[in-house]
Amino acid sequence: MSIKTIRVYHDKGLLPEPDRDASGYRWYGANDAIDLIKIRMLAEAGVPLARIRALKSATDDEFQQALREIDDELTARIRGLRATQGRLRQLAAGHLAPLPTEVGAHLEDLARWGFTSRWVDLQRDLWILVFATHPDRAITLFHDQAETLADPALRQLFLDYDHAHDLDADDPTHRRPRTPDRRGDPGTLRTRRTVIPRARSARRPAPGRISATVAHRFRRVTGRPALGSRRSARG
Repeated sequence: MSIKTIRVYHDKGLLPEPDRDASGYRWYGANDAIDLIKIRMLAEAGVPLARIRALKSATDDEFQQALREIDDELTARIRGLRATQGRLRQLAAGHLAPLPTEVGAHLEDLARWGFTSRWVDLQRDLWILVFATHPDRAITLFHDQAETLADPALRQLFLDYDHAHDLDADDPTHRRPRTPDRRGDPGTLRTRRTVIPRARSARRPAPGRISATVAHRFRRVTGRPALGSRRSARG
């Protein structure tokens, strides 16, 4: 341990400064060495110096409780570092998986339910962006959408939207997406949100009109705006 580090501990009030002898030297005893070891171990564990200073006046029980909490924090950090290490190794091996396994399974379900490859690819890209930019909320948003699409009636609403992509704006055969029966479970429906992609709507007028219709009907049925609609984006 360097003299500079010891001086920092003196300045922060972590270690009392011993008196100097006639030659101007400070003499540290065994207890000082033990205190230094404790301080260094806690600092290496990532404990802030202010917290270490507070622990100096803690009772034995309080100190042991603090050590258990620090141990738990270290365990969480180690778990996170191992996960990061695993992703780095996947990247090095060329097998990067940007989405959780359950999201991949959901994308397979979309194809099985009849969604077009265009829709599945769009959803994949969307969730990659969501997990990259909002990692703390992404899994909650995903579960919310997955729950919505598990409802056959609501799923059909989005299937109709997906399949209307290639319709012309003036196509007389155009039909509006079917709306789920409002006599369904309103308590369940009102708790759900979904993602309505709007990027392709700007390029094609028919899907643009349908997007607005789907958002309106989803809001009417569930009592909540669809994630990605204009209203929810402003909110």
